[in-house]
Amino acid sequence: MKRFTLLLASAAALIAAPLAAQTTAITGGKVVIGDGSAPIEGGTVLIRNDRVVAAGANVNIPADARRIDATGKWVTPGIFAGFSRVGLVEVGAVTETNDMNASGSPFSAALDVQYAINPFASAVAVNRAAGVTRAVVSPSTASSIFGGYGAVVDLGQDENPITEARAFQFVELGETGHSRAGGSRSASHIHFRALLEEARTYARNPAAFDSDLLKASDAKALLSVINGSTKLLVHVESANDILKVLDLRKDFPALKMVLVGVNEGWRVAEHIAAAGVPVLASALSDLPYGFEDLSATQSNIGRMKDAGVKVAIGMINDNDAHQLRYSVQYAGNLVALNKVPRATGLTWDEAFAAISSVPAEIMDMSGQLGSLKAGRQADVVIWTGDPLELSTQVEKVIIDGVDQSLSNRQMRLRDRYSDPAPGALPKAYDH
Repeated sequence: MKRFTLLLASAAALIAAPLAAQTTAITGGKVVIGDGSAPIEGGTVLIRNDRVVAAGANVNIPADARRIDATGKWVTPGIFAGFSRVGLVEVGAVTETNDMNASGSPFSAALDVQYAINPFASAVAVNRAAGVTRAVVSPSTASSIFGGYGAVVDLGQDENPITEARAFQFVELGETGHSRAGGSRSASHIHFRALLEEARTYARNPAAFDSDLLKASDAKALLSVINGSTKLLVHVESANDILKVLDLRKDFPALKMVLVGVNEGWRVAEHIAAAGVPVLASALSDLPYGFEDLSATQSNIGRMKDAGVKVAIGMINDNDAHQLRYSVQYAGNLVALNKVPRATGLTWDEAFAAISSVPAEIMDMSGQLGSLKAGRQADVVIWTGDPLELSTQVEKVIIDGVDQSLSNRQMRLRDRYSDPAPGALPKAYDH
């Protein structure tokens, strides 16, 4: 009986799982490697198991490979969302479904989003169907300037979304950080320095650590930030705040910082480039949301790129829990921006890299993700046309070499109400 039960469980698991990975050749499409190089006409992408074997022209195809004809279509790496909170929120106004921060917790830096990310959240399926295959997922902050550990995830239709847990620590050092620390910039910076100094104290004698500022668990979490083994994603917008954040490395030289948001980055782009600090920037902000981004401009990313800053598209506080798919539209708008007199955008190749390979590089994962180079995880999307055009649709999504369903709640609702017949409406869900 036990054996029969196990067989039934195994069969059920196979039925529920996506199509098993195999050797696949996607042929005839316009292939975008994603590394900033030009698209390749009539190219082939060869996948074996969960990896890309080759991509480009004149690729040898094994006789037993499954073939997918992409003639007349575009084939690209999956979209890598540079900053998001996907999987942490279902309904923002409903506390029980919102895990972005822990306002009632005594902990801060030790909080870890990997335990809160929900792979079954509706936004995961919606964005997967739009070609988003990986995402940086960050907590927000509550009572402290530190929000805790963030992760890199995949948007596959399985229950194991974590690609890299504890990929970074998140801190607020813009206007939000000033508010969390007591209401001024001087307060947020002394708070930041004091917390890192407390972590150093903890390192000297963990057993004797006793602090009014920091829990031992939080101090332990900050040690890897101080020594540079964990990235520090810093949300900052104004030019002045950006310069102050860059100065922190005078006292903490090992900090491995990534700036997030950075609406006024263009004003101090040379300083950011000289510091070698990469940026996950909001793409098209041109109206100030507050005093920290009075100089916001849609040319921000283009100007930073021209100054030598490594910059990718992020979406902090911009539908970042639900609409990661907007990043594709933002990239397309940055291309179109070049046609506006005196504006600075990106080339098509640069724009697509800003939502694929560059976020992977910034997260030190370019050897695994973000492009169709040989050896990378097989995250592949087939599009009906240019992926940066609004009229283009996603035809197929592959994550880790596995075909993914494009079905999601929004599509099911569309189908349900598109042509309602007289009488009882169909069931909303058929479990």
